[in-house]
Amino acid sequence: MRARAFAVLMLILLSCTVPALAANDDDRYSYITVEEVQIRLDNGTAVIHVNYSVDEGTRFIFFLLGKQDLRDKLLKILNYEDAKIQRIDLSSADFTVYNASHSYGNGIYWYPAHDFNVVIPSLTVQSPQKIKTFYNTTQFPEGMGFFAEPGTEPVTLPETPEI
Repeated sequence: MRARAFAVLMLILLSCTVPALAANDDDRYSYITVEEVQIRLDNGTAVIHVNYSVDEGTRFIFFLLGKQDLRDKLLKILNYEDAKIQRIDLSSADFTVYNASHSYGNGIYWYPAHDFNVVIPSLTVQSPQKIKTFYNTTQFPEGMGFFAEPGTEPVTLPETPEI
């Protein structure tokens, strides 16, 4: 009985790894095919939405083992070490990257150039003033300067003097 269970487990694992090994597309990482990445810049924070598809054979594995491996692979694709996952399912995920933009004070920000680890078929970067879209790219080139939306700049209270 144990031999049968082991054989079934090996067949399931083999069905998941063969498509990943056969993958040759640039917009693919293992069993994930990236379709679109949208980045919305909100002051110093980048809110990232990723649309993707996963191989059919892996869906059963996610059901059994959870989505930790999917999360790790998406983080590798995005190439942000400090991204925080907000939501994930089998077709899209949302991440937040705090301090993704550099603040120059007075509501002025710079979102620097960024490299991804796969080809992104459609990359959209949106600031309060501008939207830039790139196709079949592995990077967001040159960066983008932008201004905070009025009334959204973080408020810092003046320090109270020591008495």
